[in-house]
Amino acid sequence: MSVSELPTKEANVLKGHEGGVLAARFNSDGNYCLSCGKDRTIRLWNPHRGIHIKTYKSHGREVRDVHVTPDNSKLCSCGGDRQVFYWDVSTGRVIRKFRGHDGEVNAVKFNESASVVVSAGYDQSLRAWDCRSHSTEPIQIIDTFSDSVMSVCLTKSEIIGGSVDGTVRTFDMRIGREISDNLGQPVNCISMSNDANCVLASCLDSTLRLLDRSSGELLQEYKGHTCKSYKLDCCLTNTDAHVTGGSEDGYIYFWDLVDASVVSKFRAHSSVVTSVSYHPKDECMITASVDGTIRVWKT
Repeated sequence: MSVSELPTKEANVLKGHEGGVLAARFNSDGNYCLSCGKDRTIRLWNPHRGIHIKTYKSHGREVRDVHVTPDNSKLCSCGGDRQVFYWDVSTGRVIRKFRGHDGEVNAVKFNESASVVVSAGYDQSLRAWDCRSHSTEPIQIIDTFSDSVMSVCLTKSEIIGGSVDGTVRTFDMRIGREISDNLGQPVNCISMSNDANCVLASCLDSTLRLLDRSSGELLQEYKGHTCKSYKLDCCLTNTDAHVTGGSEDGYIYFWDLVDASVVSKFRAHSSVVTSVSYHPKDECMITASVDGTIRVWKT
């Protein structure tokens, strides 16, 4: 894929949040996206037509993360009110509130079958919640971290957490094993490569680090952007050919996966770029910012 095929042209601006947007995520087929932010709301959009579809309100503080099930019927969210909400997408009703974290909740993810939600908390723990049972107690608590857990990824059998303590920890649920990779710098976001062989970690020394999942080897480092005090998303493009992430100066960066060179960078927002989400199939990306907007980028 050539650099000219990267999505660097603004196609739409999604406006409606009152205050900074903390996360924006495509759904599994890329037809819709969800955003959440400081105004305590979650919003559902058609980013390709620039249309706002629905607003979800129930959180008492800022909403930090949101994730939708593969069939688009349910979503989960978390934030400053220490709770994990499980929603019905079409009605906008909260089905369940999971309480148990002793501090703000930074990130949430569904598992593949959408039966379990895993949350990452400021209280140094990962917690797993059963969406199908009526119990509000977590079915699993992982508390081996020594600082705030900022980000979580899931595979079929593993929970992976990234923490301010400088580690990326992988928990194999089948055999009960934990593997810890210490990056020596606070980790504020992790994401998986599409082939699931690598984990990309955003660290607070303005460096993205690519780890081999099987060996823990540091494969590459990506630099040029500024990431010192905010939680900034990072991800790989859908072909795994490039790495992309936001910067605190409003820029978006694209790096070559292999040689880590900056192949493209452009001013996307007037303030910190908090979130990037790449379309699962097409050359399209959404970005979100403290400036209150979500922007849609195409080639």
